[in-house]
Amino acid sequence: MKKIIFLTLFVISMSCKTQEYPLKTDYTEVPNYSYLKDINNELDSYIGIYNANFQGREITIFITKEIHKLFDQGKNKFYKDVLSIKYVIVNSSGITLQNTQNMTLPTQQIRHTIYSQWAEENGNLMLFYYGGTNCGVGWGSIHLKKINATQLSWEYLPNDIILDNSRCPAGTDINIYLPETKDLIFTKQ
Repeated sequence: MKKIIFLTLFVISMSCKTQEYPLKTDYTEVPNYSYLKDINNELDSYIGIYNANFQGREITIFITKEIHKLFDQGKNKFYKDVLSIKYVIVNSSGITLQNTQNMTLPTQQIRHTIYSQWAEENGNLMLFYYGGTNCGVGWGSIHLKKINATQLSWEYLPNDIILDNSRCPAGTDINIYLPETKDLIFTKQ
């Protein structure tokens, strides 16, 4: 009887196995709960800690790889290997302006998150989505281009958002601290 139960559970688990696809597959073209896997380790060369200085601020970004991260885009639900960026921004007086390095974010929270979307130019350009900060301020895209093994070129393109007291409580910090620029060089530490 134990063998029959074990065999039944094994067959069920195998039939429920997530379907895997290459990382660059369009998530809208695969069944729900499919897995877009970094089969060729395209993401690995970006992993690390990088520093840059911009307008008197020191920006440190921490790029890690998250495996099998669930994304729920309404009718499309899928797992994907992604790069995640957390950051610390310190002004010239040594005061920390913003720090997401140790934030533990709820599974589907977008605010404060920076996740890779896809790679272009043979993996030398990685596009990211930034969920913005308080009240969604600063949401937009970030492009990281590999210059060489130790340097990345940064471009941040924030989108506009209209705020009022119904969407954002008075007194909320709505500053964008990430460097709003193109061609800022980050160096791997």
